Amino acid sequence: MNTLHDEKTNTCTDTNVADCITGTHTLVLHNDDFNTFEFVIKNLVKICKHQVEQATQCAFLVHYTGKTDIMHGEFSELNACKTALTDQGLSATIEHN
Repeated sequence: MNTLHDEKTNTCTDTNVADCITGTHTLVLHNDDFNTFEFVIKNLVKICKHQVEQATQCAFLVHYTGKTDIMHGEFSELNACKTALTDQGLSATIEHN
């Protein structure tokens, strides 16, 4: 299977996510009881540069499973996104792979 990985946005264009994961850390978004789907999606698009469809899938995964990986990469890159997400009131952590 061919995988096209965009280093700028840390996204890939096929469904084989394991082939796209780079870096040593994972940014994880956690569920909460007060932010709306629209708010979460808007912030994932704005901060993490997700496409609307990707952000929507992440929002549903967080809602139904309690958390989901939203980015993979180096700590410094992920930390900037984590800070921006938490500044908006979202719950996010960085895990070492």
